[in-house]
Amino acid sequence: MRLPSVFLLLMLLGLCSGTSFPSNINIGGLFPTGSHEYEVFRFALSQHQDVPKLVPQVDMVDTASSFSMTYAFCSQFSKGVYAIMGLYDRKTVNMLMSFCGSLHVCFITPSFPVQTNNQFVLQLRPQIQEPLMALLDHFSWTRFVYMYSTDSGLAVLQKILDTAAERNWQVTSVNLDSLTETTFIKLLIDLDYKDEFQIIIDCEMERLNSIINLIAAQRRNLKNYHYILANLGFMDLNLTEFQKLKPNVTGFQLVNWSNPSTEKINQDWLEFDNKDLKLARRRLRYTGALTFDGVSVMAAAFHNLRQQRIDISRRGNAGECLANPPAPWGQGIDIQRALQQVRLDGLTGRVQFDERGHRTNYTVTVMELSLKGPRKIGYWNERRGYVHTAIYRPSMEEFQPIQNRTYVITTILEAPYMMLKKNHEQLEGNDRYEGYCAELASEIAKHVGFNYKLELVGDGKYGARDSETKMWNGMVGELVYGKADVAVAPLTITLVREQVIDFTKPFMSLGISIMIKKPTKSKPGVFSFLDPLAYEIWMCIVFAYIGVSVVLFLVSRFSPYEWKAEDSDEDETLPSSTSQRAFPSSELPHSAGFSQGQNHNQQKEKDSPEHTNDFGIFNSLWFSLGAFMQQGCDISPRSLSGRIVGGVWWFFTLIIISSYTANLAAFLTVERMVSPIESAEDLAKQTEIAYGTLDGGSTKEFFRRSKIAVFEKMWSYMRGADPSVFVKSTSEGVSRVRKSKGKYAYLLESTMNEYIEQRKPCDTMKVGSNLDSKGYGVATPKLSPLRNPVNLAVLKLNEQGLLDKLKNRWWYDKGECGIGGGDSKDKTSALSLSNVAGVFYILIGGLGLAMLVALVEFCYKSRIESRRMKELIDAAMLSTSLGGMVAGGGAAAVGYGGGVGGSLGIGGENGRVVTHDFPKAGPQGFPCMSKAASLGLSSTGM
Repeated sequence: MRLPSVFLLLMLLGLCSGTSFPSNINIGGLFPTGSHEYEVFRFALSQHQDVPKLVPQVDMVDTASSFSMTYAFCSQFSKGVYAIMGLYDRKTVNMLMSFCGSLHVCFITPSFPVQTNNQFVLQLRPQIQEPLMALLDHFSWTRFVYMYSTDSGLAVLQKILDTAAERNWQVTSVNLDSLTETTFIKLLIDLDYKDEFQIIIDCEMERLNSIINLIAAQRRNLKNYHYILANLGFMDLNLTEFQKLKPNVTGFQLVNWSNPSTEKINQDWLEFDNKDLKLARRRLRYTGALTFDGVSVMAAAFHNLRQQRIDISRRGNAGECLANPPAPWGQGIDIQRALQQVRLDGLTGRVQFDERGHRTNYTVTVMELSLKGPRKIGYWNERRGYVHTAIYRPSMEEFQPIQNRTYVITTILEAPYMMLKKNHEQLEGNDRYEGYCAELASEIAKHVGFNYKLELVGDGKYGARDSETKMWNGMVGELVYGKADVAVAPLTITLVREQVIDFTKPFMSLGISIMIKKPTKSKPGVFSFLDPLAYEIWMCIVFAYIGVSVVLFLVSRFSPYEWKAEDSDEDETLPSSTSQRAFPSSELPHSAGFSQGQNHNQQKEKDSPEHTNDFGIFNSLWFSLGAFMQQGCDISPRSLSGRIVGGVWWFFTLIIISSYTANLAAFLTVERMVSPIESAEDLAKQTEIAYGTLDGGSTKEFFRRSKIAVFEKMWSYMRGADPSVFVKSTSEGVSRVRKSKGKYAYLLESTMNEYIEQRKPCDTMKVGSNLDSKGYGVATPKLSPLRNPVNLAVLKLNEQGLLDKLKNRWWYDKGECGIGGGDSKDKTSALSLSNVAGVFYILIGGLGLAMLVALVEFCYKSRIESRRMKELIDAAMLSTSLGGMVAGGGAAAVGYGGGVGGSLGIGGENGRVVTHDFPKAGPQGFPCMSKAASLGLSSTGM
């Protein structure tokens, strides 16, 4: 009896111990209404029907409401749940952690990971900080924008900022929670303006999809952008529209869909049918895969606890949740340890937790978006870090043959580059256009081998960034935003354009130049022959002439070598014998005394000769004038000092006359145009002539960005001018120049300036040198497959000389003003009378002046001689009264008394002396006496 009793007792104890572990495990669930994670939670529970069976106790709550979450948590705890799976919000995560830590209830979540040491919170989602930092190191990013959501991005932001401080990164952080759709669009425009092309976006799946769609809706060209999507569900994103813009996108993928077991579970999920599931069936997301793995972890943990026969019975009520202090569940620590010790390979890879409840020993696949869709380029794990495994091979889709496509070439109507034919209305397609760029596009397409379609730019602009919207307009905008494939136009290669589009090598070199209205040609003046030398030089020549003449006069006065002694060469009028015969002393009582006095004076003059100097003031002036006119003079200096003066004056006149002669031909044969300005400096320092550029072109950008003082001054004027000096098109600028009557100057490219100068009415001209040096290039979008082929085609055309032939054809062969701009005939015409009229005026004036001076001299001399004649007559009358009458042999009757008192009545012909008697009449007897008559001398052959 005792033996069977003991055996029965042992059997009862064994049954009690075997039945102590519950067959049904209540699992709590806290999910938002209709969430994907709730659907997968129900699906996962249906996949785990082994003993012990997991029985759900789900509450649909608002995860952002602390009250709702608190009530649902305490309600499930009072129902005796062994663990809770669910989602949390940034506002409720701290509350859940507090309850779990206080009550020792495990909370398993696929939500974003948080930095905590609460071991009762098991975070199924791996942290992304380390994979992201490894990817930044791989791409060598040092300047980028980090867009984050407050829920999941704060921990990553802290890691990035700490690393940026160590490595001197330039990081711009943007909180997406503070942005609306409008402000986000403005943010994209601002980032584009600042050339921020490297961007990280870190937010949850729903918001990330909306951001991607918003970026794609802006029709932005994303070829020069690189996005890193800091989300573990790269293949769950809707990238269809984003992919069309061909961006550079990198992301992370947690679920390995190439695994057969993963694909099998996904197939079961698609076939799973439950009346409670209200949403349309679609592939598992990575958060759903995390939820499925969470259920698998709980099933494995409770299965292990059952095998280990650990008592996890639940006893408690709702009051225990809100008790103060709270009473922790004693078996909770056992469940927590069992959950942490689970090791399995799930949909998200290796599932393993560390002592803090964080995922560890996991692997993340790195993906990128290609033309064919997402593809794997590497992976990251804790042991090896980032491993790049991509091997790039050109695919047929990425490098589609150029010949199989028709490319859109954007251009602009600008003569002579692109013009409509006269009969363009009767033509279609590319045949409607002609011009330099039309032929250039045809030659490029012929060399590259592709079809094209010419389309005019919609807004009629070349391309600049709007200062308000920060958007690109014109042809550059059409390339940036994917509306065109190539731009063949006079598009200037600039730094800001090169940052958003690609250019080929320049097909034409040029610079900014100044266009003004051609001034009216100045007719040659009467004294245009004076133009070769400036008026200041002429004044200096006059002063030099006077100065040299005065110096020569003074030098001649001081130098003894310029003085010469001059003996009396005059023969006596009559020899002494003759005088004695003509005037006997018996008849002239006073003749003896007179002869003696005269002979004494003549002897005295012979003893002391007279000293003379050729270079008086008038002779000095005449010598200098003769030398300057290169005619010489009949006198020349004899002293060394005088010859030095003459020598330097001759050298001076040699240089001056040679310089004058060299310039005289040009000034007499060309009708000069006096330009009001000659350079940019002339424009900057005046305000009478307005000047401006094309609005929205590279010329305007040149002045806006220039740091040169002259150009900064010009930009300050143009920016503040009223009315505006900017024009909408080149034709408008040219028209404004022609209509402004010389009061407006237009700044444009030199090639266009030269072309317009060859167009009728030939009234514009280019002045000064170019302000800068640049080139026109064919443009393509960033990373376009056309860039290299088109670039090679342009180089080939340049080497063949075809580009120069095109320019000559459209600039000069079709010009309307001739090579000289319409002035070639004037430049080669003969001299007219107006060119040399001044010389004739001076000749006529000189002749008239000479006659006038001769008349004055005649009148002056006549008056002097008339006075002298009166004195001679008075002396003759006086000598008559004395009885001194001359007769015979040519003797002279001379009255000596204060002068000559008589008249020499001598007439000599062939050595014969004829004596004339003076009449006895008074002065009235000589009314018209010439000089010879008044002297009473007539000498011939003496």
